[in-house]
Amino acid sequence: MGKDGMNEVGVGNVFLPLLQKCAASKRKSGDDPVEVVDDFGVSRGIKSANRKVVDSVTVADECTVLGVSCNPKSFGKSLAASDEVPPKEDLKTLKILSYNVWFAEDIELRIRMRAIGDIIQLHNPDVICLQEVTPDIYAILQRSNWWKAYKCSLSFDTANTRPYFCMQLSKLPVKSYSCKQFSYSAMGRELCIAEVSAQGGTPLVVATTHLESPCPGPPKWDQMYSKERVKQAQEAVAFLKVNPNVIFCGDMNWDDKLDGEFPLPDGWIDAWTELNPKEIGWTYDTKSNPMLSANRKLQKRLDRFLVGLRDFKVECVEMVGTEAIPEVTYMKQKKGGKEVELPVLPSDHFGLLLTMAAL
Repeated sequence: MGKDGMNEVGVGNVFLPLLQKCAASKRKSGDDPVEVVDDFGVSRGIKSANRKVVDSVTVADECTVLGVSCNPKSFGKSLAASDEVPPKEDLKTLKILSYNVWFAEDIELRIRMRAIGDIIQLHNPDVICLQEVTPDIYAILQRSNWWKAYKCSLSFDTANTRPYFCMQLSKLPVKSYSCKQFSYSAMGRELCIAEVSAQGGTPLVVATTHLESPCPGPPKWDQMYSKERVKQAQEAVAFLKVNPNVIFCGDMNWDDKLDGEFPLPDGWIDAWTELNPKEIGWTYDTKSNPMLSANRKLQKRLDRFLVGLRDFKVECVEMVGTEAIPEVTYMKQKKGGKEVELPVLPSDHFGLLLTMAAL
């Protein structure tokens, strides 16, 4: 990514939580909009459009959240009624969800997190790997009924000590949760590892990360952190490859043109390219994601599933969270001061859902 692609300048949003408190709940409804900088250094001034404040949740006068009809008076009741975890249909099938949930707390945070909760309930993943979780996001998700079926890698007290982080949740028996620091990260990035037991006690390692983000800006426009990102990927796979069954997923921030091929060990596959060879698989896409349509054009396959399995086979990998939340919009200020009203999706990234089966 070069200077020509950057029409607006700001602090890369990987540093945003370090510069302002992650406490949307403390902001008054009448406060001025906060200027936020997106994943790739593009400044955006935003505010909610046509909203009433209902029980600390901003919603439209009449809305439907992922198919659940609601109005301000029954919003909480409708969502609570949907918080039932569906039964598992196939004991031999496992599902793993990877999702960068976007730490932009000033864009309909509660509604977006409820939408992600709806996705979790719909697909009923056995293991969930989330990136860009903030303490506020943790608190919102923790209050959901579906949360009770999972064991989380972080306690609330631990989560409260960090501006943002990766987090894992598992329905499968957990042998251990751990984190491995990279040899270098200017952004506090790390490798998070869950050792779980699948059917019959088969060992499975599910790891997630958020590799170093590109943050081009003045004066040189060259802060792409490619060398750091490649080094982190190499360290991660070197640590994980000794295990017979590994799922490595997350927001890799990977740019094949800049970073080269992802350093896969022998016998590993990139699940998306292996199973969907005719589909590009952009998980950050300013064209397909209407919430980002006012941003400069950017289409990247940032999120990935890298897989090395002995006792399982991957059956499919698909995108989730690709639809706008009905009747929910926000206002974005474009360069030059003009404001546009845009739809709201669960996140600025699309999530990935991997399905695999025991051999």
